[in-house]
Amino acid sequence: MNGTWIEVKVVTKPDALEMVQGIFYGLDVKGVAIEDPRDILEREQGPLTWDFADINILEHGGKAAVVKGYFSVEDDMEEILEYIKVKLIEIKDMGVDIGEGTVEYIKVNEEDWANNWKKYYKPTKIGKNIIVKPIWEEYEANGEMIIELDPGMAFGTGTHETTRMCVEALEENVKGDTTVFDIGTGSGILAIAAAKLGAKKVIGVDLDPVAVDSAKENVSFNDLNNIEILYGNLMDVVTGKADLVVANIIAEIIVVLAEDVKNFLVPGGLFITSGIIRERRELVETKLKEKGFKIKEVKEQGEWLCIIAEA
Repeated sequence: MNGTWIEVKVVTKPDALEMVQGIFYGLDVKGVAIEDPRDILEREQGPLTWDFADINILEHGGKAAVVKGYFSVEDDMEEILEYIKVKLIEIKDMGVDIGEGTVEYIKVNEEDWANNWKKYYKPTKIGKNIIVKPIWEEYEANGEMIIELDPGMAFGTGTHETTRMCVEALEENVKGDTTVFDIGTGSGILAIAAAKLGAKKVIGVDLDPVAVDSAKENVSFNDLNNIEILYGNLMDVVTGKADLVVANIIAEIIVVLAEDVKNFLVPGGLFITSGIIRERRELVETKLKEKGFKIKEVKEQGEWLCIIAEA
């Protein structure tokens, strides 16, 4: 999908990122990008971490967070901007510090958007023994498992805490006879990790056609035959049951998924969820317990949680 897009940018505070991100998901957004300065400023420094990154790559020098949404040039931008501004006021009225809360938009060329950031993305260690390696970088493995990745416009480079925790949970729970469903697969990173960890069968699903194309391409880079990427909703395109379902999305969507996801798990199967900020922990745990799940473990990194529940 090449061409021109409209990039809408909201400048906010890190703690308001999830709620601002949610505004975009209430629209017909074609993609969302998040710039959270904590991903760099609070990252442990050392080999395969963010020590290669200059804080100047952040638009606001680490003093603000940014959410960018990408829309078609045919979309009614006046209506979209007004919707976003109204929702920002609603969030502010709830007592959430949204910082500047400014809304701007520009036209961008997709090719430039998709490629300029690549110089900052290096081989990164996630989990206990997995290296995410961009396809344009060289890396000599030293006993690690390598995931070849080109995320393009899809979410999931492996650098975010939520992805790291999900990968750790997969490392701990995927076995040779495990079937895994990855909901909202994005770049396919979690599905690929599960497949590389030896899962018998992996299915990744996403409602974003750009993500589906990206995930399929990334699967091809890793030469895997135990994985399938599907376009659509889990409940509509997947049959059968999994031993493990993983969803790295946002808390509100996880609550919706919890209504039916148990129907896609074998008895005793695991539902691994992340994209949950601390303030949403009770919301997610309450819904999971209401639907008969038992909370087995809660992982924490920074302000983010990964909840592992048993059906």
